[in-house]
Amino acid sequence: MNAPRNEVRIIAGRWRSRRLRFPADAGIRPTPDRVRETLFNWLQGDIDGARCLDLFAGSGALGIEALSRGAGRVVLVERVPRVAAYLRETIAQWDLRGGEVQQIDAQSFLRSPGWCFDLVFLDPPFAEGALAPLLAALVQSRQLAPGARVYIEHAARDGLPALPPGLQVWRSSRAGEVGYHLLAWEGGA
Repeated sequence: MNAPRNEVRIIAGRWRSRRLRFPADAGIRPTPDRVRETLFNWLQGDIDGARCLDLFAGSGALGIEALSRGAGRVVLVERVPRVAAYLRETIAQWDLRGGEVQQIDAQSFLRSPGWCFDLVFLDPPFAEGALAPLLAALVQSRQLAPGARVYIEHAARDGLPALPPGLQVWRSSRAGEVGYHLLAWEGGA
């Protein structure tokens, strides 16, 4: 039996098999289980204690999966008030220490100083064509720690956008209509 479209499960870690039930009509496209499993296999040695940013949090699946697997801190950025409220409720109900919600749009968040991340999940809505400008803004924000990893998703038919200097493809794959990549930050701090 398939899970409802507004539900995803946490794959591993402290909250393994728990289900996230997000607002059904919010237009959220969560990262599929199979893709998340591959991503977190790629990241095995990089999660424990990591400072993470989930820049288009939506369901919260990527950020909460990172917390479940031992990330030290996860900032979930969500611009839609109702979805941000759902994320705050989930953090409180599950007692997700280290989880924090910022209700703000991604570009504005990247202009705010004082943040530094080891891992960034960047999965904007495919139709907006925002991936390339967001990658440039992320690099310009100086929020990437030395050696940081940046995970991106895009419509596979669109192909990988041009990467700003300092970001290199480390791992890549495709699952149906979704292309996904893990980038390595080789630029300065």
